[in-house]
Amino acid sequence: MSARKTETPETAAARKPANPRATAGTKPAGPDFASASLPRHLVRGALGFGALIASFACLPAVGPVSLLLLPAGLLALRGCPMCWAIGLLQTVSRGRLQRSCKDGHCELTVRSP
Repeated sequence: MSARKTETPETAAARKPANPRATAGTKPAGPDFASASLPRHLVRGALGFGALIASFACLPAVGPVSLLLLPAGLLALRGCPMCWAIGLLQTVSRGRLQRSCKDGHCELTVRSP
């Protein structure tokens, strides 16, 4: 027979971190739709919304061929207009908000200019 240790809930809790996502220097657990800069994000939005609008506006003149602009518009917006809007908020807030975590407690602070 081999000697086998059983793990109690107390030892399991001591082994696991209190909040595994609360480590400093890690990326957020959710999706990141932000761009590298605000002008780049706005250009992506102009291209994406422009392609979506053009695909339907050119439909009477060009026919169903104009619907080929739909995938290009969705690619520029990274999926959908809401994804682009979320990315805009993330891009604007990036660099202004700072997340700091110490001893399992995280707080969000405004970075001073």
